[in-house]
Amino acid sequence: MTSETQAAPVSNQQELVGKVTSAKMEKTIVVEVTRLVKHPKYHRVIRLSKKFYAHDERRTAKLGDTVRIIASRPLSRLKRWRLAEVIASKTAAK
Repeated sequence: MTSETQAAPVSNQQELVGKVTSAKMEKTIVVEVTRLVKHPKYHRVIRLSKKFYAHDERRTAKLGDTVRIIASRPLSRLKRWRLAEVIASKTAAK
């Protein structure tokens, strides 16, 4: 095999990007993912949002951060996602 075929592993896991709406639980964050869809009848673009519970082992994500989450095995009744990375952190500008 050449080095080209082994260059980068391709991940088949589902990834979502959203904003942290709650980080009050231990090792759990709530991420709101917003997407744009076209209305089937009126053909207007509407904004739909859904909340996902994600596992944050190191408690690095804070309220307002933009994060990437990855699908995982069921960790609890609601948690089926885990934190992959914090893309942008909200800075407290006072």
